[in-house]
Amino acid sequence: MEISAIQPGMYPATAGSPVSPQEASKRRELIQAAKAVNTSGALGEQNELVFVLNPGSNEAILRLVDRKTGEVMLQLPPEYVLRLAQDLRRKT
Repeated sequence: MEISAIQPGMYPATAGSPVSPQEASKRRELIQAAKAVNTSGALGEQNELVFVLNPGSNEAILRLVDRKTGEVMLQLPPEYVLRLAQDLRRKT
């Protein structure tokens, strides 16, 4: 998975994937928190938090993105952690 730039539509909606009410609630809270940080200006005018779902696992990913260039400055969890988790799932 490439994380150097955000491309609209890169992660398709996972409407067919059922999630528990608890998971849906956590996702809503995460989105609201990211929106609150973005509107507060705490990251400056150039950066914003972006919430995405990993299409393979439906896990939440938070990214700090440069609004002008789309460059990902920071991602949580990092790419290597996502790949490690994917490898571990394949082995089990």
